[in-house]
Amino acid sequence: MTMPEVEAKAVPDDAYLLDVREVDEWRAGHAPTATHIPLGDLQNRVGEVPQGRPVYVICRVGGRSAHATTWLNHVGWEAINVDGGMQSWAASGLPMVSETAQPPYVA
Repeated sequence: MTMPEVEAKAVPDDAYLLDVREVDEWRAGHAPTATHIPLGDLQNRVGEVPQGRPVYVICRVGGRSAHATTWLNHVGWEAINVDGGMQSWAASGLPMVSETAQPPYVA
């Protein structure tokens, strides 16, 4: 079974975007509408992720989000990996915000 993937620029504006990066990466720069649950916390916090709609999963380059996507699909969610992660998101010129006083960037 192949893992569903989509390019960053193809993520719908109203998508539920789940960022599974670490806190320092999230603080440096993330999509404005993303929800942050670090990959290491996902199994304990999966109840926070909505069911019944696609979940777009993103990390820095796509490795951690691929693991999260595979696991979420295995346990009953409809998850789609964002290919290339936040690096592709930033390269595509998509909006980003930071949680610091610095301009957003991909850490």
